[in-house]
Parts: sequence; structure tokens; C-alpha cells
Amino acid sequence: MRRVVCLLAMALPVLAAVDGTVTNATTGKPQAGATVTLYENTQAGPEPLESVKSGADGSWKIDKPFQGMGFIQTAFDGVTYNHTLRPNAPKTGISLAVYNVTAKMGAEVKVTNHMLLLEPQGDKLSVRESYFFANEGKTTWNDGANGTLRFLISKEPLGPVEVNATAPQGMPVARLANKGKNPGEMKVDFPIKPGETRIDLAYTLPYASPSRFQTKFLLPAMQAMIAVPNGVEVKGEGLKEEGKEPTTQASIFKVETQNLDLTLTGTGELTGAGAAGDAGASSGPEIEQIPARPYEKLYWVLGLLFAILGCGFVLLYRSEARK
Repeated sequence: MRRVVCLLAMALPVLAAVDGTVTNATTGKPQAGATVTLYENTQAGPEPLESVKSGADGSWKIDKPFQGMGFIQTAFDGVTYNHTLRPNAPKTGISLAVYNVTAKMGAEVKVTNHMLLLEPQGDKLSVRESYFFANEGKTTWNDGANGTLRFLISKEPLGPVEVNATAPQGMPVARLANKGKNPGEMKVDFPIKPGETRIDLAYTLPYASPSRFQTKFLLPAMQAMIAVPNGVEVKGEGLKEEGKEPTTQASIFKVETQNLDLTLTGTGELTGAGAAGDAGASSGPEIEQIPARPYEKLYWVLGLLFAILGCGFVLLYRSEARK
């Protein structure tokens, strides 16, 4: 019996160790000096267990008891990258990737899709916007001073602008929308890593039918679309009608201008009252999950009808892109 206990005691440190290497995916070389933190998922949320620095050869090791699910967060050059740890998955020899960071939006970063949902409801206009970024390069774009997303709101919103941002292979996390340099301009500071990033906005404007909705696309997208509920009429230059979304009968328009000056008439609703405030704040660090493509699942739960409409949006995007 004593021999069995000794063997178990000798085995515990080995089983508890979590180790691996950090590679700079921009240079293809081991990355020294990256901060590697082990988090364990608990009922109270992610709990940090230990942080270490990667060595000259990129290697790191954390000797800390760990069971269940959690993740490893690697911080490098002001940006964090997450790697999920699942039960029964190997805890040794883990490869972590980081990227060099640039404050300049290069040609490899594009806004592939931009969609707006305009819902006039009584004396309020609910606006929801989704931006899809594709970073096809090997560097992370992170402009903390000017924001990676800049957008324009022509009227003072009724309440805060809510923002959810989703990194590649990540879950949505709440971000702040701060005032930009010019009147009506706002910015969101969120790193655009290699892969696909999505940023969702929700805000409310005053409304009286008929009403004007004006904005300018500060980050022009490869494709932009607008949807309004059934019963709402929208007119303006640069709109091309694409038909009705089959389930909700929402009208969908392709946008062929960067300066929108629309006239909205009537009222309609897709998501239900109060949905604009259900974005939900996310505390703690961003947690990487199994990737869900936008056309398979909408991360930001804004109600069943909006989810249907959002899927219809993206399917239109994908079909247009294949033409």
C-alpha cells in the first residue's frame, strides 16, 4: 500500500504540468518573453492559476494542479491569444501562436461584409450593425489610438452604444465605444487578428415617421446590406433592392454608396421590445471556443427573428461572393 501511495505522489507533478512552446507566426521563429497564463473555468468564472514567461527557445511550463476545462492566454505586444484546454486533451507539448502587431491597417485587412438592421418602433429607431473583418496576413492590426473600427452616428443616441466583438475562434466579449476625433464619430479598440473578426453594434435613435437616417461608412466594406422590417418603407440613393427575407418578410437592400441619406416611413419590429439592451457584458478575459462561422450561428443573441434575418444576410453575402 505504501508503495502505491509513493508511486501516486511521484506521478502527480507530472500529471499536473502544462507545458509547450510559443511561436511567433509572423516570423516563424520561437518567441521569447511572451506571458503565458493558465486559467481554469470555475462556477465564478475564469480563474488565473499561474503566469510564466516563455524562454529564449519559446518554451514554457506551468506546474499547477489543473482539472476539467480551462484555457491558456498568451500575451504578446499588447494583444492576447487564447488556447482552449479540454478534458482528456494533451496538456504537454502545446503549441501557442502569437503575431507581431502593427498600428496600420494594411492591404491584407479588409471589411468583407457590413450589415445594418433598422427597426423603427414607435418613437425610437433601433439600429444594429455587424462588421466582418478578414485579416489574410500574418500580423495583428491593433490601433489603440484611433480604433480598429470607426463609425458615424449622425444623431445623439438614446443611451449607450453597445458593442460585442468576436475574435477568430472566440466568443463575443463586450467592448466600449468611445468618441472619435470628429463630430458624431465613434471608435472601438479591438485587435484584428489573422482570421475572421466580427464586431456588432446596437444603439437607439429618436424616430418620427417619416424620418431621415444618415451615416457615412468610414470603413467601406466589400459588400454592405440594409434590412428593414415588413411594413417599413426605405428610400435613398445607392440602394439596390434584393427582395424579401423568406421567413420574416424583411426587405433587404444592397448598398452601393458610402454616404447614406435614407428616408424611413412606417414602423415594424423583428426582435421584440427591449432586445437592443440584451447584448450583455462579458467579464474576465476572452475565451476561445470551437469556431462557429457567421452563417452557422449568430453569436450575439438578439432574438430568434433577428437570428433568422442575420443568417439570411450572410447567405446573401456568400452567394454574392461566389458570383
